[in-house]
Amino acid sequence: MMDILGNAGAAPAGDLIKDSSEATFMADVIDASNEVPVIVDFWAPWCGPCKTLGPALEEAVKAAKGAVRMVKVNVDENQMIAAQLRIQSIPTVYAFHKGQPIDGFQGALPPSEVKAFIDRVIKAAGGAAPGEAMAEAIAAAEEMLEQGAAVDAAQTFAAILGEEPNNPAAYGGLVRAHIAMGDLDQAEAILNGAPAEISHAAELEAAHAQLELAKQAADAGPVAELQARVEANPDDHQARFDLAQALYANGRTQEAVDQLLELFRRDRTWNDEAAKKQLFTIFEALKPNDPIVLNGRRKLSSMIFA
Repeated sequence: MMDILGNAGAAPAGDLIKDSSEATFMADVIDASNEVPVIVDFWAPWCGPCKTLGPALEEAVKAAKGAVRMVKVNVDENQMIAAQLRIQSIPTVYAFHKGQPIDGFQGALPPSEVKAFIDRVIKAAGGAAPGEAMAEAIAAAEEMLEQGAAVDAAQTFAAILGEEPNNPAAYGGLVRAHIAMGDLDQAEAILNGAPAEISHAAELEAAHAQLELAKQAADAGPVAELQARVEANPDDHQARFDLAQALYANGRTQEAVDQLLELFRRDRTWNDEAAKKQLFTIFEALKPNDPIVLNGRRKLSSMIFA
């Protein structure tokens, strides 16, 4: 069974970390390491550094969500194992995979280095570190969305949020998936329900911009009729603004931006700077490196500062 991060047989949190002894070491470490890497923490109650390293290791192992497990060995109670593995000082940490030690270190490390060690072990065993696996899952969902599989994308984004509720990329993706399905009310509800700590993330700001544009698209007029009105009277600013909305609604984003830039050039203050505000909404909805955004921002800036 695979979880959303691609970890096979992800164990419940209670099975990820356990104490071991000489009687169970073979099963707990050597045999278990055939499934996933096993981190072994050699410690003792009198060891001061062990009291800080142990919790840091446990936190990193739990964060890996089953990609690695941890076994704790009290060297005072299991001196034979310590001797066999030549444990000369504690804390000492070994990582086992396929029954063999593949990495390790001695002494206490800061949490950042502990996490790096765990990620290194997972990679050495052929797995993906949690952050990389999450990024891969999000990329897969984005590809589904680009290919028109909005329902599948929504399900994948929702599963990612089940693993990491405050992931802004997944949250924004879920909103955009519902927009693609035409369910604007649900998209808005999801957006309004975003956790406060990520509510201003760039991914959610982009989703909000896309939602606003989707609402406008629902009321957009016919392109041909609006185009004729603009051609008949180039100073009909409302017609040009409506034409830009209609063009965007029909997937003609570059033309929409061009019309808004022309409107701004003719009267930048019209309707409380509506052209500039609409341009910023479109820019936020697109990817920052989109040529339409880069060129549009450059042209707008040249007019503002001319």
